[in-house]
This record gives sequence, C-alpha cells and structure tokens, in this order.
Amino acid sequence: MKNRWLIAASAVGIHISIGSVYAWSVVSKPMIAEYGWTLKQVSLTFSIAIFCLGFSAAFLGRFVERYGPRKSGTISAILFGAGLVTAGFGCHCKSLWLLYAGYGVLGGTGIGIGYIAPISALIQWFAEKKGLATGLAIMGFGFASLICGPLMQFIMSHWGIPAVFYCLGAVYFVMISGCSQYLAMPEGYTTVRKDAANFSAATLLTDWRFYFLWSVFFINIACGISLLSVASPMAQEIAGLSPAAATTLVGLIGLFNGMGRIGWSSLSDHIGRPILWGLFFLIQTACFFMLGRVENPIGFAAIIFLIVTCYGGGFASMPAFISDIFGSHRVATILGMVLTAWSAAGIAGPIFTAWMRERCGGYEPIFMIFVGLCAVSLGIMLLFIGTGAKGIGMCKSPVRES
Repeated sequence: MKNRWLIAASAVGIHISIGSVYAWSVVSKPMIAEYGWTLKQVSLTFSIAIFCLGFSAAFLGRFVERYGPRKSGTISAILFGAGLVTAGFGCHCKSLWLLYAGYGVLGGTGIGIGYIAPISALIQWFAEKKGLATGLAIMGFGFASLICGPLMQFIMSHWGIPAVFYCLGAVYFVMISGCSQYLAMPEGYTTVRKDAANFSAATLLTDWRFYFLWSVFFINIACGISLLSVASPMAQEIAGLSPAAATTLVGLIGLFNGMGRIGWSSLSDHIGRPILWGLFFLIQTACFFMLGRVENPIGFAAIIFLIVTCYGGGFASMPAFISDIFGSHRVATILGMVLTAWSAAGIAGPIFTAWMRERCGGYEPIFMIFVGLCAVSLGIMLLFIGTGAKGIGMCKSPVRES
C-alpha cells in the first residue's frame, strides 16, 4: 500500500521540475548579450517549448492512460533532461538550432508528458478531493520559477550559461525519474484499458462538451497570459510604478499564481467546478473593466493579483472538471487534448496584446476586449449550470471506476 500524500508529493516534485520553463526569462537577456542573438530568436525557444508541451500532451495522453504514470514520468525525465543537456551544448556551440531542438522540442515534449502523467493517478487517490489533489501538483508548476530562477542565476554567475542547462538537466532527470517511481494507481484499480484504447481523439471531437471546456480554458489562459506578458511595462505606464517596483510586482505575480492554483482548486471541491469557473469570469469581467481606470498603485496591483489567481486556478481545476464530466479514467487523454488551448493561447494572447498596444497606443482597448470575452464566457457558464450541470464537480465520496 502506498501513501496517497506521498503520491501527491511525488506529483509536486515532477511539476516543480518541469515548471522551471517559466524561469526562461532568467537566461534570455544573458544569451542575447553573450551570443549576439536577437530577442525574437531567443524568445522563439520558449514559444516552441510551449507549443510542443500542448501538442505532446494531446498526442500522448492515450499513451499515459495505457502505460501508467510511472513509465510516462520516466520518459518525461529522459526527454526533459536530454533536452536541457542538448540546449546547453547548443549554447556552447552557439547553435540556435540545437537550442530549439533541445529546449524547445525535446524539453517541451518532456514537459507535456510530465504535466499529465501524475494527474490521473492523483484523481484516483483523491476521488473525494480532486480539486485539492490536482491543485497541489499544479501549484508546484506555478511556484517553480520562484525556486528555479535564483538557482539558474547562481549557476550562470559562477560557471556560465551552458552550465545552467547541464546542471539542471542532470538534477531534473534525477528528480523527475525518482518521483515517478512512486507513482501508481490505487490498489484494486484498473484503468479500464479497453475503454481507454477505444476512446480516440476522433470520438472526443464529436462531443460538444470538449469544445465547451477547450473554449473557456483558452479564454481564461489568453486573458491571463496576455497580462503576464506586459505586466512590467503596463504597471509603469498605468500605475506609475518605477522599474524596480514593477520588477517586484512581477515576482509577486508568481506567488499569487501559485496560491490561486491551490486555493481556488480546493474551493471547487465544495462549490463545484462549474460555479468556480463562473466566478472566474465574473471576477475577471469586473477586474478588466476597472484595470484601465485605476491609477493607484496598490489598487492596480490588487486587481492584477486577483486576475492572476483566476489564471492559475483555471489550470489547477481543469483536470478535476474533466473528470467530473468524462470520468476519471479518461483524464490524461482528454486533458492532453484540452491543453492544446494552452499552446494556442500562449501564442495568440501575447501577440494580439502587443499588436493592439502598438496600434491603439494604450492598454484600455485591450482590456475592453477581455471584458467582452469574459462576459461571453460567463454567459456560457451560466447556461451550462442552468442546463442541469449543478451537481458536476461536487462529488463527496470516493468513487473509482474499476
């Protein structure tokens, strides 16, 4: 018998490791100065990693269901570790293509598998507290940059940029593979392999509930990640913060991102996932409406932090939401498909925000568009709740498919 809290701790360890992708900005400027690459060239590495994250999760979700979290986590460790080492060699050789192939393709694919590998196991072990369980794991992903960023800075200042990737590649390989060995399904549980094998992407694409989840997930991420992409210059322009204060604000955003993941997701076990997502869009509709009108730095920061908690809470509560609707034995497969919304929003949101900022000369038109998107999403959630979905997401007893 395994301890389910150690299962949760193992999942947190994996997510803290792969969540280091959020600390990419620590090495981006030093790369530009050291190798003469442009910001666009360096930023493309991160975009490739996020793209491969979403689509590897989509295509390998069934693999995770079939072979289980232990083998899947081990493969994640190999790909992510090898990707970081390859990226370090690319920096050593001053090769952008090796950097893209290593950190972007190999590393991004490893992140995608590692993201979904522990989730299906956690939902089975914590069937009565699915929100809490997934919130704990995905909280690690949100907090990772706070832990990894200073470590990357320390290694880089002593041994150079390639050493950052070599050292982290070795450390994360050991950490992810070690945590993966403890992952397992509960005793007596079978993952309904025949059902999982017959459940394909083609089947999912005929179900309107998939498009419902994908669209609300996309809008929540697009609004949040767009805000994150311009947080520092926006704070200086609207609230009059100094560059140093804006940098502090960005650091605190990471803290509230992680807190929102565990806080909102745990709350969903009591009020239900549909009501929680309705609250997300109600809060964000009001916040984006006020954001361009608040010049007080404290009020501005409070609104930003509240939006960011909803952004993080969406990531943490989505696996449980999927389990409520489709069943816990299909979570890895369907979550992988839904995560393509992350890839799409991660590319579309910041690009749209930058384009609108240049075209309109300010942020208020962007906020008004986000108000409209959140209001429409709120209407969709109210319609979903009103059509008999009130009981979804409020399971009080551990029920497992077997």
